[in-house]
Amino acid sequence: MSGELNKVPKGIAGPSTWLDDRLGGANALKRNLRKIFPDHWSFLLGEIALYSFIILLLTGTFLTLWFNPSMTEVAYDGPYAPLKGVMMSEAYASALEISFEVRGGLLMRQMHHWAALLFVAGMTVHMLRVFFTGAYRKPREINWLIGVLLLSLALVEGLTGYSLPDDLLSGAGLRITEGVAISLPLVGTYITFFLFGGEYPGEDIIPRFYSLHILLIPGILLALISAHMVLMWVQKHTQMPGKSRTNTNVVGAPFYPAFMAKAGAYFLFTFGVIAGLATFVQINPIWLFGPYTPADISAGSQPDWYMGFLEGSLRLMPPWEWNLFGTAHAGTLPLSVIIPALVPLGLVMTGLALYPFLEQWVTGDRREHHVADRPRNNPHRTAIGISAMTFYGVLWLLGANDEIAANFHISLNWTTYIGRALVFVGPALAYLITYRMCLGLQRSDAAIISHGVESGVIKRLPHGEFIEVHTPPADDIEAHLRGKQPVLMLPVKEDRAGIPPKGMRGPLGKLRARMSRAYGGEKIPLDDGHGHGHGDEHAAIGSGGDDDRSLTH
Repeated sequence: MSGELNKVPKGIAGPSTWLDDRLGGANALKRNLRKIFPDHWSFLLGEIALYSFIILLLTGTFLTLWFNPSMTEVAYDGPYAPLKGVMMSEAYASALEISFEVRGGLLMRQMHHWAALLFVAGMTVHMLRVFFTGAYRKPREINWLIGVLLLSLALVEGLTGYSLPDDLLSGAGLRITEGVAISLPLVGTYITFFLFGGEYPGEDIIPRFYSLHILLIPGILLALISAHMVLMWVQKHTQMPGKSRTNTNVVGAPFYPAFMAKAGAYFLFTFGVIAGLATFVQINPIWLFGPYTPADISAGSQPDWYMGFLEGSLRLMPPWEWNLFGTAHAGTLPLSVIIPALVPLGLVMTGLALYPFLEQWVTGDRREHHVADRPRNNPHRTAIGISAMTFYGVLWLLGANDEIAANFHISLNWTTYIGRALVFVGPALAYLITYRMCLGLQRSDAAIISHGVESGVIKRLPHGEFIEVHTPPADDIEAHLRGKQPVLMLPVKEDRAGIPPKGMRGPLGKLRARMSRAYGGEKIPLDDGHGHGHGDEHAAIGSGGDDDRSLTH
């Protein structure tokens, strides 16, 4: 029987032998095709981003064959009657041609747009999974930084692609981009002239964005994704805690055939969802917006979802500006643009990049981690993550404050005032609520370990009380719960002479010690249970009691 289990599948043995005869690569091929992958649904979140990127490359190649990235004005003479004779850029005219005259062009355009939205969404949820499970810890810090850079570049890639059709909606976003760039101190005018080739809007921005969108940024993305995948392959996936799962093994299925079949099916599913959305759900109907002219602006215009939080920060920011030396002639800093353009994105991206190293500095944990945490077992990390999501969510929601005010008949000013308060109060409340919820969930785990799980059997005690009999949890559930590891704390105790350990002295050392005590340690030990001792009586009765009255529900 063991011989059958160890037998190499024919699908691997044949190609391995062929390669070995010519290149000597049989051992490497066999080793990699039999690599074990953990089996957990959350590990497939990153696959959504990968497959969306593949679809983006395929559909983008198709669109490149017909799109003309020129801002030269022409009179429209296509089949869309409402725009007949209207002057527009060749970029916009070619986008209309793709939509109405190229066979399958509109489907490809919409698939490309939906895939772009799903690409950023897939990266975001994948990064959240990695963050909340602590999968960024040693030895995966470099891969985490690559992920942060990938997300940042995806936002820029989305912005450049969103602007290419040169319609009124994308032009409004381009106008905001120009306003943000030119407001930057010292370098703003240089950046603006570099992008636009002179005064706004010029005739160079669409060709330059086109080059960035189809060549430079995709090339960097492809290189970073390849590096990300190679590092993941070498370092292996983290795995969720469970039976027989440790830092020194991997429990799962081999890459071939199990994971390859799963990944192939998942790619087809992702492709089907994107194709279905592109077929039945209209997105970015540029023919309704018309061509962009700097003199026009549309009411209720909204960017793609991933840029919504920057839109919200611009709308919420008070109209502050700083006139140097008390006069506008000496120089003006438009804080109402600089702060919302740089601070929210800077806080989120910088915080993501630095968090693994800040956590290591606070806890002193330099061990390798190959078993992921359950989010509840590190309540401060989870609370910080939910707090950041709330900060992002408030800004994202208030990016549509005009639509909220118009549809719910609320004063636009009041939506802005409430948003300004929520952007500070919301994250603080989210932190406190999430932290308490994590502790409550830890107590629930401790109760299961101490008292077992509900059996559905009701027993009556001799003194008349009815209780539910608890039974021990299944082995896999108990192993999952017992995979909890306390968060490390720095040694902060003073020696006999009252001197703190090295590194804990001085203001920074004292701050680090306080942070380590708050962040680390075991909050709710698994053997705590409810802390009332009542569950032991329930368990004892469950194993055998004098009263034979019982109900099952």
